Amino acid sequence: MKIGLRTVKTAFSAAVSIVLASGLGLLNPASAGIISVLSVTATKRSSFLTGIYRLLSLALATGIAFLCFHILGFTPWAFGIYLLLFIPAAVSLNLSDGIVVSSVLVTHYLIAGYITWELIANEFLLMIIGVGMALLMNLYMPDVEKRLKEDQEVIEAVFRKILHDMAMYLNENQKERSLFVRCDDLKSLINEGQDWAKNHAENQLLSKDSYYLDYFTMRRIQSTILKDMLRLLERVIVEPEQVKNIQELLAYTSQTFSEANDGREILDRIRAVYEIYREKPLPVSRKEFENRAELFQFLQLFYSFIEVKEEFAKDNLNKINGNNREEG
Repeated sequence: MKIGLRTVKTAFSAAVSIVLASGLGLLNPASAGIISVLSVTATKRSSFLTGIYRLLSLALATGIAFLCFHILGFTPWAFGIYLLLFIPAAVSLNLSDGIVVSSVLVTHYLIAGYITWELIANEFLLMIIGVGMALLMNLYMPDVEKRLKEDQEVIEAVFRKILHDMAMYLNENQKERSLFVRCDDLKSLINEGQDWAKNHAENQLLSKDSYYLDYFTMRRIQSTILKDMLRLLERVIVEPEQVKNIQELLAYTSQTFSEANDGREILDRIRAVYEIYREKPLPVSRKEFENRAELFQFLQLFYSFIEVKEEFAKDNLNKINGNNREEG
């Protein structure tokens, strides 16, 4: 049986919440522990927002319960009317996460048979202790930045290998089928990295660092374009005198493919190859024409493939430079 860090934090925060609520002489101290259990989330930001929303939800629940219980009495029917009013109100105000917890605390009013400022303060303190301990436990989160950098290196290595093999197997369609499988594997790696990047971004309470999330989004777009390039290469036959240009273009890209490369040099090389094709004599047959058109489309896709990285590099120049200094 494996006990994860989140389980440990949940158990500890619940126990401490109950001890703290009992030490303050609060009624129903166990409720603070249950609230803490429900408030230990996967990230710092989600725990913080959960706490805020649940406090707002409790304020709304207390106001509606006060009206229902004082008009209809402290009865199960009054509690039912309270739920009929509170649930849609909480949903409309985006406070649905606090419906269950707030309603459990409202039952304390129902059981007591009265609502006083002291009892209201008791319920709010139970909520504050529960969500506060959960947030305190979540202030410690394992640093996943090392994992993200490792994912970047693996993904870039796969990109380089696919581009290298595209150059090697040009005009050999049967060889390209295995590259489609590797493209699918590449997308799976990117999806996994994107999940880690989301957690990393959500764990930044005082800043909003979306660099890694943007990075994996960029690589995801590139992987889709790369697969489209492969589909075209399956159909296109590159003229023997032009094979060298395309091979050198793919080979150079595979050799220089990295986080630090802004793509400008590659874009210049693609434009140069594109101009060579534009200056060639017009095709004399329909088959040549269709083949030339698809080759142009391939170059346009190639250009888009690198352009995505160029845009990312422009938007994240400082971060990329910082990462390069760290690696150096």
